[in-house]
Amino acid sequence: MSGSLESFVGQSVMIISCDGRCFSGTLKGFDQLINLILVDTHERIYSTTAGMEQINLGLKIIRGDNVAVIGLIDEAVEQEIDYQKIRGEQLNPVVH
Repeated sequence: MSGSLESFVGQSVMIISCDGRCFSGTLKGFDQLINLILVDTHERIYSTTAGMEQINLGLKIIRGDNVAVIGLIDEAVEQEIDYQKIRGEQLNPVVH
């Protein structure tokens, strides 16, 4: 997996953690355990009653054993989405 992550460095990514949290930011680096270093990081919190809340976290290190999904963000699509209109349940933690 780490070989395919090399192409993600320097790009905007979305990460869903095993505890159900959703982070977006710019991937600056990673190691052999898939520990991730993100800058300009935001946590996105979804609700069924209000729009998405976005919390600025700045520099964030996410442990590799807590990464469930990582993917690139399409900036053009991202700009078109009105997150204040999106409603949804928060994700449940991954159960092993």
